[in-house]
Amino acid sequence: MPRTNNRGSGHQVQKHNQAPPGPMTSKRKSPQKAAVHALQKQRITTDGLERRLVGSGDQAVPLQNAQTDRTVFDLHSQDRKTVYADSESFLQGRSRPPSQSAGPTKSTLNSLLRSSDYDQQHQQGKQQGWKSAVHRYVNLYNQAETNQHAAVLTDFVNDREHCGRLRSRLERLRERDLLRGALSAGSETRAELVRVNESAREVSVLIRLHIKRRMEQSGRYYMEERAEYERLWLGLSGGDWDVLRVEPLIAERRPRFGTSTENWMTVDDYSELYEDLSSPSTPYLNYDLLPQIKHRPAGIRYRRDLVAAYADRWWNEGNPAYELFEVNCTNYVSQCIFAGNAAMNYTGKRETGWWYKGRNKGSEWWSFSWAVSNALTNYLTGSKTTGLRAEVVQSAADLQLGDVITYDWNGDHRFQHSTIVTAFDSFGMPLVNANTVSSRHRYWDYRDSYAWTEQTKYRFFHIADLL
Repeated sequence: MPRTNNRGSGHQVQKHNQAPPGPMTSKRKSPQKAAVHALQKQRITTDGLERRLVGSGDQAVPLQNAQTDRTVFDLHSQDRKTVYADSESFLQGRSRPPSQSAGPTKSTLNSLLRSSDYDQQHQQGKQQGWKSAVHRYVNLYNQAETNQHAAVLTDFVNDREHCGRLRSRLERLRERDLLRGALSAGSETRAELVRVNESAREVSVLIRLHIKRRMEQSGRYYMEERAEYERLWLGLSGGDWDVLRVEPLIAERRPRFGTSTENWMTVDDYSELYEDLSSPSTPYLNYDLLPQIKHRPAGIRYRRDLVAAYADRWWNEGNPAYELFEVNCTNYVSQCIFAGNAAMNYTGKRETGWWYKGRNKGSEWWSFSWAVSNALTNYLTGSKTTGLRAEVVQSAADLQLGDVITYDWNGDHRFQHSTIVTAFDSFGMPLVNANTVSSRHRYWDYRDSYAWTEQTKYRFFHIADLL
């Protein structure tokens, strides 16, 4: 059934005003402080995505760097130029207060920060060992994302298998964006070292890449974001560190039962990323009210605006009121749907209904449909007269805010990934949020994902307006 042009409430343009400058502590700045201040004025990023529909007239706002106790460095590419920031934390291998910083003077650091190109002479003076190779890798990754061409990175990486994988992904991305009339207006990559295994001549590092792409379409701009993990293997050869192998952790591809074919994410990888998942979650509901919630009157309006607001709030972290799963995409989508007034169908049996109660003495109290993409697909496909109901539609263009897409990567009728519609591009096509591989306002077809294959199939669910 064709959908109307109603995209749900909350689709009006939301402009972001430029943040006011901080108070002046003195009338004059030292040359070093003036240089840093000038750099900060240059490093601006535009987050012009209207909450529900791409808008124009966006205001630039200063990029705020989050404080972290892990090694973090930023690479901000705009108009094919790169500006380095937070270099000292990366070079020292850990965060430290400015008063404890060691090494080069502020004038040398400012010279590096002002550089718009990769200066090999400065890098040799500032970075030592394998960290220089990782820094270079992230810089080139950012350039490849901006230009949508792999050569700049594949010429640096020795892993031919990954180079082919990356080349195919960027070719799909470039072809898709051309077809939809979207152009990359700049890319920013923020990298975080999660784990390091180091020896004299070999190093493996697990890094988290937070990628922001500013997209232009029909004169309007929006920002899409995703957070991915990659493992790099580096080796020392002739005094230089080379990137020998790269493996993306494809968390969007849930391992099949009994095999891990074509899945790079192992149980050990999960434990590194999510650490201890056995602690009980805090109940989100007053479960004494469950009978009233289960049997509340029909005809409650599905609040699509609340779904999108919740999805944008928790896209990049887990709500502590819920359990955080190793493959969290469907748990996240279920939370979003529930935030939009959908009533749980509590049966007490994991194979039926759609419900969540957390953990009880180590036992999992939630239905499979709450946490598993294939089970949610089956639940939404089934015919129901009350509670959470959905209609299967034929095209992504038929979806509205708060609707659901599930993904079958292999074409074998087993759905492994779920997303929630949170915005639309200027042609009215859905942009989605997801978790596990955290994504915000990502184009719905996922052709930019390593999980995507030529056999990928989708199922589009329009959630009923009255539940």
